[in-house]
Amino acid sequence: MRASVARTAAVVITTVPTGIATPLPEAEPASAASATPVAPPLLVGNAALADPVWAARVAQETGIPMRALLGYAGASLALAAEQSGCHLGWNTLAALGSVESGHGTHDGSALGADGTALPGIFGPALDGSAFAAISDTDRGAWDGSSEWDRAVGPLQFIPATWERWGADGNGDGVDDPQQIDDAALAAGRYLCHYGELSRPERWRTAVFAFNHVDSYVDTVAATANSYAVPAG
Repeated sequence: MRASVARTAAVVITTVPTGIATPLPEAEPASAASATPVAPPLLVGNAALADPVWAARVAQETGIPMRALLGYAGASLALAAEQSGCHLGWNTLAALGSVESGHGTHDGSALGADGTALPGIFGPALDGSAFAAISDTDRGAWDGSSEWDRAVGPLQFIPATWERWGADGNGDGVDDPQQIDDAALAAGRYLCHYGELSRPERWRTAVFAFNHVDSYVDTVAATANSYAVPAG
C-alpha cells in the first residue's frame, strides 16, 4: 500500500525454496485522521484508526472482508504507537486471520458491523483424539465447554492464552476473543512479545509460537506476502 501511505521499516517474511526467510518491505495503513472521509459511527477503537478509503480499496483487491481488514490495520497502527520497535504489519495479522478462520467466516460465521463473529467460532474439542489434549481451563466461559478447551474466535485463541493476552481493541471495556478488534490486538501483542518482527528469524519464531508447525509458518508467510502486493 504505497499509493496513499508512507513507507516504514516493517516487513513481511517469505520463505524461498532454500528455506531461508527473506524480508519484503511493507507499509503501515494511514490514520483516518489524515483521510477526507469519516469512519462510520460503528467504527470505534482501533478500527477507527485506519483510513477507510485505503481499507475499501484493499478489501476489494484482496478479498479480505472490510470489517476484518479494519481490525487488522487498526491493531497494527495501535501497536506501532504502543510498541514502536515491534514492526508488525497488518498483513501478518490478516494472514493469521485467513488461515485460522477465513477472516471470521469459518463454518458459516461472519463478522458483524461491530466486528463480532456471529455465530461464534469454536474449534474442535482438544480431547487428544485429533489434537493435543487440553482439559478445561475456563469452565466454559469462552469456549462453551467445561470438559475440554476449544480454540475461540476469528484468531482461534485457546482460553488459557486469551486469559493472559486478551485485549480490548474496540474500547468497550470487554476482552472478547470473538470480536476482531480485540482478537487482532491480542494476537499482535502476543507476536510482538517475541521482539522486533522486522528480523526474519524473530518473525518466524513469533508465528511458530502461534502454531508449532513449520508448514503453518510458511503458509502464513505466503499469505501475508500475497496481501502486501495488492496493497502497494
